[in-house]
Amino acid sequence: MNKFLYQLDSDLRTYLALFLTVLTAGVLVGLIYLNFTTDMSPAGTAERWNGSIDETEMDFEIAENYPKSISEMLATTHTHIISFALIFGIVGFIFNYNSIVKGYWKKFLMLEPIISILVTFSSIWLMRFVHESFVYLVILSAVFMYTSYFIVVGISLYELLLKRAE
Repeated sequence: MNKFLYQLDSDLRTYLALFLTVLTAGVLVGLIYLNFTTDMSPAGTAERWNGSIDETEMDFEIAENYPKSISEMLATTHTHIISFALIFGIVGFIFNYNSIVKGYWKKFLMLEPIISILVTFSSIWLMRFVHESFVYLVILSAVFMYTSYFIVVGISLYELLLKRAE
């Protein structure tokens, strides 16, 4: 397939645009959930994973957020790494056929989210079991990951829906 996105037949362009739109709706719901559970703040993020009260106080209070166990960490990491890899793999494959971004930036936008998946989830483990300050690496890598996602999807949707053959 040596075509650009805008050169695909109308049915395939419509299908891909609808797919990216529905996928983005799912990503946005995930971000809303993240905001709901962490307030999109370093303190809220750390509390989500490390718990809201000291483990010595847990006999007397019900924690709003309890420290995540290793099994919970493994389950969350497992499902998120697999699903994010699939999301960014599919979106990157579609973006590969755009005609707007080329060279270094195309490669960067395709690879950055894959790297950020590993950095984000490694940092969550480090934040939970090593030191709370790794929360800043979690947030930074997630910002890069989601920014790349929205740029890639935006460019792909523009080319699928608005750009016409020259």
